[in-house]
Amino acid sequence: MSATAIRLSAAVLAGKTAAALARAFRLGGGTTMPGRVARFIEPEVAARLAARLPHGVVVVTGTNGKTTTSRLISHVFGQAGLVAVHNRAGANLAAGVIAALVQNATAQGRPRGDLGVFEVDEATLPLVQPSLRPHTLLLTNLFRDQLDRYGEIDIVAGRWRGALEGLDPSAAVVFNADDPLVSDVGRAHPGPQIPFGIEDDTCGLGTLEHAADARYCYRCGIPYDYRTVYFGHMGIYRCPRCGTARPAPLVAAVEVRQRGIEGSTFRLRSPWGEARIRTALPGVYNIHNVLAAAACTLQRGIPLEVVVRGVESFAPAFGRAERVRVDGGEAILLLAKNPAGFNEVLRTMLRAGDLPVALIAINDLTADGRDISWLWDVDFEMLAGRVGRVIVSGLRAEDLALRLKYAGLDPAALEVRKDLAVAFDAARAASDGSPLYVLPTYTAMLQLRAELRRRGIVRDFWDD
Repeated sequence: MSATAIRLSAAVLAGKTAAALARAFRLGGGTTMPGRVARFIEPEVAARLAARLPHGVVVVTGTNGKTTTSRLISHVFGQAGLVAVHNRAGANLAAGVIAALVQNATAQGRPRGDLGVFEVDEATLPLVQPSLRPHTLLLTNLFRDQLDRYGEIDIVAGRWRGALEGLDPSAAVVFNADDPLVSDVGRAHPGPQIPFGIEDDTCGLGTLEHAADARYCYRCGIPYDYRTVYFGHMGIYRCPRCGTARPAPLVAAVEVRQRGIEGSTFRLRSPWGEARIRTALPGVYNIHNVLAAAACTLQRGIPLEVVVRGVESFAPAFGRAERVRVDGGEAILLLAKNPAGFNEVLRTMLRAGDLPVALIAINDLTADGRDISWLWDVDFEMLAGRVGRVIVSGLRAEDLALRLKYAGLDPAALEVRKDLAVAFDAARAASDGSPLYVLPTYTAMLQLRAELRRRGIVRDFWDD
């Protein structure tokens, strides 16, 4: 055995040991540390393991929807009989990707899977793309998110452009046609391009949101004209000066019928055929996630009927419209982490009608972003007169309560409960038999699920 092979085997075994110890001592799910350990022993561990996957690698990146979309892609491939090596717990930095590769390899470094499906943090893409060498790169969207870590979306887009320059020209780039900045990046790829988007004006809001980020043409700098706005800056757009316009999507959703928290139905139109699809994933933003997954798997040769079956049998990921049974009632967890996404979550929640209570939990830990000024760009005004009582929790509960007061909610209807477990119990008691909508930021969602796991209601998120 060569020195390189010995080093790779040692890296894999050390990573597996780190994962086992992490879980044994309840130090987490072993979703990140194994990758750090393996990389310390063999810096090229990611490249060596990824290269051995017989059907290559799919990389999913963007601000919102990575976990849901990558899980859906993995599920569809599974319906086709392909086993995906996948960082399904959502550890999407380089160490998390390596950890997934290590956990799904033999001691000799042979993969226990047919292909890789990896969600990758939007700012991390340039760091992992050269090692993973994906045959499909999926760009979901770009929204203002965690400004203290990433800066403005133009900075992330610039990093993506650099990453695409190093992409194999034969690789396919699947991108969101409804996002002007993502389209600008995706259309620069010299190889196969598969834009996806919504083609149904009934999904439109009628006006550009305050939270819209990419509202100016990236070629001449003047505002786009929008025929339809779906949410944020997503929609059908055209620059009145230079003519830059939304590309026609190859994979599109038409004849959309939204069913609130129950999901939606639409006709999927693609070069590989058309079919009516029903998804349990709610909101317009999840239509984009379904389209992204369909575009990715169809262009990899998965039959349309298998894609439809995969979409229709897919359940939401942890915290992403996850429905939890609690004491005979139901709690619905809707992750919300930036203005555009939060607005869509609020609209999805309110499609159920007026509510007796809602729970919103805001943290400002590193994974959430320490800067919470973005709360003032969320359209919380839509809650006024629609929700009888709002319980606010988390590390920045008081900041949220102040924002809600300025949004027009009656101060008497606001209740601050810093302890998330106490807040959850109070909200459940006030829900009066109605489903309880819980809108947490990322770490607040993990904290709540940890409490629910302690009560035996859910499993650990890495086992979900």
